[in-house]
Amino acid sequence: MSVLLQMAMFPTDKSESKSKEVSEVLKVIRDCGYPYKLTAMSTIIETEKMSEALLIIQKCYDKLEELGSKRVYSTITFDIRPGHENRLEGKVKSVENHIGEVSK
Repeated sequence: MSVLLQMAMFPTDKSESKSKEVSEVLKVIRDCGYPYKLTAMSTIIETEKMSEALLIIQKCYDKLEELGSKRVYSTITFDIRPGHENRLEGKVKSVENHIGEVSK
């Protein structure tokens, strides 16, 4: 199974810039060991099970709480597809098969 998790998570009670806190959240994601892609607006992570994706979300929230965040904003989107894998790369390649290389 492939679970694509697209998420953005940051505190709203800190400074205007969020890069410090987002960097800490990204370290948590990186240390989980799943394939991921950072974009300007969110991070996309691929896991094999929903429980793994949900654990990543919890760990990210725990990190912000540990940093003293009193209010956290998050957007979470899932694309769950049994019987598939490596969709983090495969979905992009599928589009490129139709139109050629795209910006990544």
